[in-house]
Amino acid sequence: MSASGKGTLCVLILAFDGVEALDFAGPFEVFTTASRMHARRHPQAPALFEVQSVGEAQRVQARAGLRLLADLDLDRAVQADLLIVPGGVVDAPLASPATLAWIAAQARGARITASVCTGAFLLASSGVLQGNERVTTHWEDVAELRERFPGLEVVDDVRWVDNGCTVTSAGISAGIDMSLHLVERLAGRELALATARQMDFAWTPNPSAPSA
Repeated sequence: MSASGKGTLCVLILAFDGVEALDFAGPFEVFTTASRMHARRHPQAPALFEVQSVGEAQRVQARAGLRLLADLDLDRAVQADLLIVPGGVVDAPLASPATLAWIAAQARGARITASVCTGAFLLASSGVLQGNERVTTHWEDVAELRERFPGLEVVDDVRWVDNGCTVTSAGISAGIDMSLHLVERLAGRELALATARQMDFAWTPNPSAPSA
């Protein structure tokens, strides 16, 4: 059963100034496409995923200048079944107690909390990643994540790491691989493969495949 109680799984994707556009848009495309593929096969069934973007501010400027308009602000967001925290330049959300507190609160009620790229810094800073948890991030930021959070087991040369309740991915395109993996976890491999096919995306389903 979803957090909404409707059978539809609520996917919330955090938006913030400096977010990497593909970190955000890649998972958005995966889950909206998966929901569309599911509806083709099961036209009478409830929507599989309801995907919404959430930001501390509604108007967001992504890295490199792309402008986004979040669906909801933090106070109006419902409880996520799946929370996705993208990366990019994460200085603004790291400096926001409200955003970090929101991530922590959402993670407590979510079935899965996932990060893309440097979103792992936000999960660690909000206390979602703790202890000796095995995690990953963009190859360029592995050393810094190890230095700032020495208790974590930070690994490289993987596309994603799945710990059950938390999932972290390497950079940018690895977030799409991870999202397809989450579709497989939540709705089955057949739908994940159909989603990748619809997107014309060469899914790397093996998390141990080296990151580019």
